[in-house]
Amino acid sequence: MTRALGREAVIGLALAAVAGFFAFQSPEFLGARNLSMLAIELSVTAVLALGMFLIILTGQIDLSAGSGVGLIGGIASVLVFHQHWPAPAALAAAFAAAVLIWLVMGALVVRERMPSFIVTLGGLLIFKGVFWLVIRSATVPVAPGGTQNVYSRLTTYYLPPWLGLAAAAAGAIAWAWARFSAESRRREHGFEAESRELTFLKVFLVSQAAFLFVLIMNRFRGVPLPAVTLAAVTFGVSMLTKRTPFGRYLYAIGGNTEAAVVSGIPVERVVIAAYGLMGAIVAITGFMQTAYGGASTTTVGELMELDAVAACVIGGTSLRGGRGTAAGVLMGALIMAVLLNGMTLLAVSPEFKLIARGVVLTLSVWLDSSRSA
Repeated sequence: MTRALGREAVIGLALAAVAGFFAFQSPEFLGARNLSMLAIELSVTAVLALGMFLIILTGQIDLSAGSGVGLIGGIASVLVFHQHWPAPAALAAAFAAAVLIWLVMGALVVRERMPSFIVTLGGLLIFKGVFWLVIRSATVPVAPGGTQNVYSRLTTYYLPPWLGLAAAAAGAIAWAWARFSAESRRREHGFEAESRELTFLKVFLVSQAAFLFVLIMNRFRGVPLPAVTLAAVTFGVSMLTKRTPFGRYLYAIGGNTEAAVVSGIPVERVVIAAYGLMGAIVAITGFMQTAYGGASTTTVGELMELDAVAACVIGGTSLRGGRGTAAGVLMGALIMAVLLNGMTLLAVSPEFKLIARGVVLTLSVWLDSSRSA
């Protein structure tokens, strides 16, 4: 517990240092408009990172996520704007295709005993090539109008101020219920539990952060829809990993696969299901990233898998599996989003952006190795 709190404190200090630097260098960084854009960018990165988190927990990896983001977003774009499908039907078809593809990759990993690194590396290349074929190496604009408006508004819709506050209140209540009920169950079963005062303090701080976020967003246009999507995915992944047998299986498989098999855990089904969930999250990310960029182009999703892995490891997830939290992944994604947003404000050249992302990824893996040593 102390070690986890220490890691969280280090992450918080690092985030404060990075944000403080960019705020000092560019006063626009703390402007309502930029913070709203940062919330959208964070949401796209963090949603994908939460999917990667589920895969890494089992000791596997997914290098195809970024290419999948481009491919699934491209399929939906072509169906809507070239084939003139209703946007809901196109999004549903692309979503189903993503889940199916990732289920097949998961099956290859566990049933054919193929390393996930190789399977997903092959997927990266295949998805990138198929993506270019789907959009014919051209640009497919995601323009509003008619039923297509559903697609474009995935990142251009903002909650009215009153609805944002209501959503924050509902989220705070849900979070409080989840925390207090979990600690109560631990006490009932004789396990060590937090004091009620500490639980209240955590709930209070998270609730205050949620309301502060809504108030800041309301200074621009309101809470962006991607932030709501991120909140829902974060809550879902957190509940899945902490409150369900499936989540405990993920940790057990990543901690010791052989022991998990001996314990009767259906390892193959759990890993395949984790990849299926990853496919669903890749689809959601692909829709948001494509809508945010305003078009499906050959560069959509490029290197996003690396940002997702970095966010997981920065947030305390072990690449060996069996350790990590959704909250930690969210903090890691926030550091990555702040870094990229700040460099964009400072007009840092693309070359140095790539170098910075590479340095962060390398440092995060080094930290993971040092923690596991």
